[in-house]
Amino acid sequence: MLVQLILSDLYRYCGNTKMSSFVKNYLFNRGFNFSFWLRLASSKSWVAKLAYPVFYYKKKKYGIDIHCTTQIGYGLYIGHGGPLVVNPTTVIGNNVNLSQFTTIGANGGRQAAIIGDNVYIGPNVCIIDTVKIGHNATIGAGSVVTKDIPENATAVGNYAKVINYNHPGQSVNRRWPKINKSD
Repeated sequence: MLVQLILSDLYRYCGNTKMSSFVKNYLFNRGFNFSFWLRLASSKSWVAKLAYPVFYYKKKKYGIDIHCTTQIGYGLYIGHGGPLVVNPTTVIGNNVNLSQFTTIGANGGRQAAIIGDNVYIGPNVCIIDTVKIGHNATIGAGSVVTKDIPENATAVGNYAKVINYNHPGQSVNRRWPKINKSD
């Protein structure tokens, strides 16, 4: 499963899973480089203990604060290599785009957001507390999300409001198609 998670992230960045693409993205793409170490540090094997120091270093270097216990599905895409802050209680679905300067948090130790599959979260978005963002949703740049966003919706603004249901999830390209629902 660990290899599948890494390959799914790679696929989101370049549309294939070739070794040459892996090397290129590992060396030159901060988002993929971080997600590679995040996946290793999140694994439930001996690899996690070896990977954690490197993951922690990358976390500080890139300004991407995603804890290794955060539940993240297949095909994570971190746009422009951060910076990001994601609460450890956040649940992130498959094929999710997180853009730069995004904050997903919770107040008072509560559960953070639950984000569905094929969701695009634009730059400078702030998602607060226990909100649910449905599958194929798009959250526009600069939005502050404090209430649930339904499936197939595009929401923008401060406070985010649904503006339409046209072209759901169109900003999420190169979706990882090999999702095993039993994982």
